[in-house]
Amino acid sequence: MAFDGSTIHGLVYELNQVLLNRKISKIAQPEKEELIITVKGEKGTYRLLISANASLPLIYLTSENKPSPITAPNFCMVLRKYIGNGKITEISQISMERVIRFRIEHLDEMGDWAEKFLYVEIMGKHSNIIFCDNNNHIIDAIKHVGYQMSSVREVLPGREYFIPSQEGKINPFAITEEEFYRTICTKPLSVAKALSDSFVGFGYTLSEEITYRTKLLNDASISELTEMEHKALYQQFHLFMANLQEGHLHPVMVYDASSNRPKEFAVYELTHYADLPSEIFSSVSVLLETYYARRNKSNNMHQKSVDLRKIVGTLLDRNQKKYQLQKKQMQDTEKMDKYRVYGELLHTYGYAAEPKATEITVDNYYTNEKLTIPLDPQKDAKENASFYFDKYNKLKRTKENLIDLLAETEKAIEHLSSIATSLDLAESEGDLSMIRQELSDYGYIKKHHRDKKKDSTKGRPLHYVTSDGFHIYVGKNNYQNDELTFKVATGNDWWFHAKKMPGSHVVVKADNKELPDHIFEIAASLAGYYSSGRDSDKIEIDYLQKKNVKKPAGAVPGYVIYYTNYSMTVKPELRDVTLVP
Repeated sequence: MAFDGSTIHGLVYELNQVLLNRKISKIAQPEKEELIITVKGEKGTYRLLISANASLPLIYLTSENKPSPITAPNFCMVLRKYIGNGKITEISQISMERVIRFRIEHLDEMGDWAEKFLYVEIMGKHSNIIFCDNNNHIIDAIKHVGYQMSSVREVLPGREYFIPSQEGKINPFAITEEEFYRTICTKPLSVAKALSDSFVGFGYTLSEEITYRTKLLNDASISELTEMEHKALYQQFHLFMANLQEGHLHPVMVYDASSNRPKEFAVYELTHYADLPSEIFSSVSVLLETYYARRNKSNNMHQKSVDLRKIVGTLLDRNQKKYQLQKKQMQDTEKMDKYRVYGELLHTYGYAAEPKATEITVDNYYTNEKLTIPLDPQKDAKENASFYFDKYNKLKRTKENLIDLLAETEKAIEHLSSIATSLDLAESEGDLSMIRQELSDYGYIKKHHRDKKKDSTKGRPLHYVTSDGFHIYVGKNNYQNDELTFKVATGNDWWFHAKKMPGSHVVVKADNKELPDHIFEIAASLAGYYSSGRDSDKIEIDYLQKKNVKKPAGAVPGYVIYYTNYSMTVKPELRDVTLVP
């Protein structure tokens, strides 16, 4: 996903609708490289969040506020001094660059009107917020850049502000049709690559979209297209740029079908992702705020679960190795019946063995065939028979023990695999707390003093509702699965689970009604989505009424048995449901 020139253009269009000719009422710097500028207008108060953080540069309108430090940083003090009560008279994008320029009018020390410029550069690790005078000389910047850091441009007080040129890149708003054919269509590159490499602010997703709308392949060489295809490509490019310039925006986020995580966002319709789930937003700012909130949530949850993932991964690996070793030992016990037969035959025919013999061939009365038995020449026939009976008895005891050990290890692997899946489904600290408690309860980690306050914030099963009013619940971990199946669900409710793999218990509340066919399909898709097979194209789902689901005595959380069920094959996905907060 890219915060490219088209996103900046769409955002600038929206900012002009709400911030232009409005007065700045407050400037705060809650983080080292972050500003919140509060602007008052006729329709209310707006907060503009700007971050020049190298790992997460962004700018959008937000409804949230952040606490500021007691002592404001120097850059914040400089902005307050000059433009603390200023009026925003212009918001513009430089060419198609990822740069927004704010022109701000204010009263100077003499009471005369003056103007300043605030440049916001959203350029990855080179992002910055730079404050300039009316001659474009830098007054200050949120990040100073000296010659030692960059030989291309210094960002220091007193230096002239300029944007480093992107060699060979063209302003897409300024190119003519003839220039397009002459400079773009002659490049020995694929269509999408030629577009993204040629135009300022063009991300690869935008180039793919224009290529797709032209009905061309991304990897087709642009120089080898026909004249008609070149013309069609230019027409789609020109139409797209005209719509963007006129403010025809379509803020949308596309989600990965298997993980439901944001895959791409844009301010235009993503027709080349038409087969994926998507969400349309009321504004570019809402789109960006939602995306970064979900990205941060996902990153934070993964970070908070690192220790648990490591523990579960190590335990799973250890038990899987143990299981393979036990299976090999079990294979070795298959020889025990051979040793028993050796012993019995030696008891019967051992008298015929020659002294110091290394083997004896006898009639095997079990198969009516000849059988050669190896002998220890230092032992007589009776001692050799005892030796084989001892080996038989030892392997017999080993097999009896291994039957229980294999079952125990298999259950541990199944249990730990279900916990690993629960970690992938966790959405809150409460969910992680329940998983940690389960690991503690079953001896995988040491028990700790339980904090009642933390316990009170435990996670809850997910609650979805369909368009026709059916309620569907999804457990995100083993404790939630047990609660859902044996406390929330009643006998005639329908229960769904991915076949023979870790996953959520999914319950559809029937309320003594007959479920329509499409509800079974929706619930089955949910059960596949909330399972370890969510990345599969198709997955088999078992479903039955809850009254036929049983829990064996002493079974681990989430483990159930059932004998009579239906099955269907579905695509794991979230579809046709709304999440209830």
